[in-house]
Amino acid sequence: MIFNKAISILLISIILVQNVECWRRFWKGRHFHGNVGEPNKESNKLFEFPDLWFEQYLDHFEPSNTQTWKQRYFVNDEHFKANGPVFLMIGGEGEASAKWMGEGTWISFAKELGALCFQLEHRFYGKSHPTDDLSTKNLLYLNSEQALADLAYFIESMNEAYKLPNTTRWIAFGGSYPGSLAAWVREKYPHLIYGAISSSGPLLAKIDFREYYQVVTDSLAAYSTDCVDDVRASIKQVEILLKHKIGQKSLTQKFKLCDPIEDSVDNNLDVSNLFEAIASNFAGVVQYNKDNSPHATVTIDQVCDIMANQSLGAPIIRLAAVNSVLLKEQKEECLDFKYDKMIDEMRNVSWSSEVASGGRQWTYQTCAEFGFYQTSDNANLLFGDRFPVDFFIKQCSDIYGTIYNDQFLSKAAYRTNTIYGGLHPSTTNVLYVHGSIDPWHALGLTKTDNPEMPTIFIHGTAHCADMYEAKSNDFTQLVEARVKILSFIRNILNKN
Repeated sequence: MIFNKAISILLISIILVQNVECWRRFWKGRHFHGNVGEPNKESNKLFEFPDLWFEQYLDHFEPSNTQTWKQRYFVNDEHFKANGPVFLMIGGEGEASAKWMGEGTWISFAKELGALCFQLEHRFYGKSHPTDDLSTKNLLYLNSEQALADLAYFIESMNEAYKLPNTTRWIAFGGSYPGSLAAWVREKYPHLIYGAISSSGPLLAKIDFREYYQVVTDSLAAYSTDCVDDVRASIKQVEILLKHKIGQKSLTQKFKLCDPIEDSVDNNLDVSNLFEAIASNFAGVVQYNKDNSPHATVTIDQVCDIMANQSLGAPIIRLAAVNSVLLKEQKEECLDFKYDKMIDEMRNVSWSSEVASGGRQWTYQTCAEFGFYQTSDNANLLFGDRFPVDFFIKQCSDIYGTIYNDQFLSKAAYRTNTIYGGLHPSTTNVLYVHGSIDPWHALGLTKTDNPEMPTIFIHGTAHCADMYEAKSNDFTQLVEARVKILSFIRNILNKN
């Protein structure tokens, strides 16, 4: 009776929303501006760190290819003392920000240790354009191995430019995908990188990353098991409404869909995209929950409180309310779910396109190296069975070409794990840091018996929380983690 009453409420004053061009700000576990983004403190120092440019090789592994391009970097020598270390912040799957040159935990470490600080933007992201466009043939030069070689050539050049002694010790920093790169650059170029802090870095390439939503479920349940029950009930109610014309129109209105779902009920790809979009609402909140980043504006507490608020109506109405909160937070007018529209946008190869902010590039890297697809393929799971791994592999084929199929991706992930070692790296002097709430910790190194590559697992924190400026209300374990990271750096710098 309660659900029937809720449906009646849903059916009142149905209004079809206008078809507005937009795409989601959190997609496939990646924020629109990259997973790390900018530090959270307001800064007036931006002008002190201008864009600098380094001439980089396009292809480090083909000596006959002498083509070069300009790679952006930043430098801060304000805290540098003679014979001090050099800190290198590794850019990732979004534009590099000059704000990091004056803020963040690593800068507080630089002040303590008298470090010279560099940040190198990742090839194909931000203003670092190795090619004329983002065509698939050009994206062949976008991969982690080329990025690591970029770092190596950059280090060699800066050692010469700054006349640094041979005893200078470089420490790499990175969060999320750059956290992986930080560990891997120490592994592949130990003569150049002396140590690394790998924050929230996934080490294992895995196509079907089903563990991601298990961590999301566990993180919601840690706040309230009722929250999980209400989300589960609401997803089942979405399935019910999809079976009826009036229910379909209700979904269009209540979830502020950019296109009428009633025109797509026979299109499994559109429906899968809708469910994945709804699930991503919760994934984005969990991934950045209270991590001190600019992304962390809506918390688990808030969305779970909405899901528990029975005065709003049935669980599906509360689910729609969560969606409305996140659309407003992301400054979006509607929720996009049309598969063909998404594919058309992702096929745009122009540097001036919206997807050139990183969406096309990072999706390519997942198709060519990592997988990392956050799936839900069982009706008993929190978000149901509507977006299995095949749904994501099809996107690879549709965007970049039919060669990027399941067999290609299987070989690519195998190759990545063979090159870097997956969850069994051979690194030394690398500290692996993860947060318990962050879903990406499921593919990272969270415990080890090897003292040469210790770990810190911070309970109650999310993605890259240790990298951002400290706040007075930080969790005790987060405060302690920053102290341990500084101690680790001191110890390896003092090694003979």
